[in-house]
Amino acid sequence: MSLCSLLHNCTADRTLLILSFCRSTHTRVACCAAETWCLKAKTTAKLNSTEMDFWRRSARISRKDKIRNNVIKKEMNVTKSLLEDIKTKQLQWYGNVQRMEEGRLPKEVLEWGPSGRRERGRPKLTWAEEIRGMMGEKGLKEEDWADRSNWRRKMA
Repeated sequence: MSLCSLLHNCTADRTLLILSFCRSTHTRVACCAAETWCLKAKTTAKLNSTEMDFWRRSARISRKDKIRNNVIKKEMNVTKSLLEDIKTKQLQWYGNVQRMEEGRLPKEVLEWGPSGRRERGRPKLTWAEEIRGMMGEKGLKEEDWADRSNWRRKMA
């Protein structure tokens, strides 16, 4: 079976309908409270596979057809992945919490550190360390969160 014959059922109207559904419902359900998730490799892999399963089913393409994920995303006009949306939401939430006045519970929780020693072995990556890594990828600095419009512009 050729790619053209498989994607024949996926008309432009249907694609637009699926994209709007995905952005309105699928993303909200999959990303519920994702701002606070610590994205480990296993979680990232599950999110990517769940997203591709959604796009394959929407395009009515089976894994047996052996069509690459990037081809399906291109045909379905997917611009951002679910993982990128989650990372953006995490950075937005981080900036929001940093702009809160002192004494607010979310800010206290973010700045809190456990007392005592860590367990033996390699330390686990914390949420704050992940955020700092994402900020480095996007070229954000620690003090950039103070200017909300600049923070949002740099995140996009």
